Amino acid sequence: MKPIPIHALSRSFQHGNLGGYATGLGLSTLLTLAAFGAVMSGRLGHGAALAAIVALCVLQLGVQLVFFLHLGTTGDQRSNTAIFACTALLVAIIVAGSLWVTHNANANMMPTGMSAQRAMVKD
Repeated sequence: MKPIPIHALSRSFQHGNLGGYATGLGLSTLLTLAAFGAVMSGRLGHGAALAAIVALCVLQLGVQLVFFLHLGTTGDQRSNTAIFACTALLVAIIVAGSLWVTHNANANMMPTGMSAQRAMVKD
């Protein structure tokens, strides 16, 4: 019987096997239940619950990227990971820019001391 090379085992894990998917499912379920518990228990304040949900969301995103989308740091996965990182950066820039423009438009459209009726009257 011929021994199985190590890189063959790592490739089978990267392309998905039942153990990897079961681990991903277990971690995703655990993180979902933790987020649900953080909100429904009522033990955390509003700000702390929001921070917990955001942290658990980021962790769950990482779990799903690794276990289900198979993004990794091996040679054949680096290009996929780089493309994902570039896409995430572009989305973050677009969302941050949109929020910035919306906030500035809201702040600068009408003086705070003037009502809508007063602004409509032409002096």
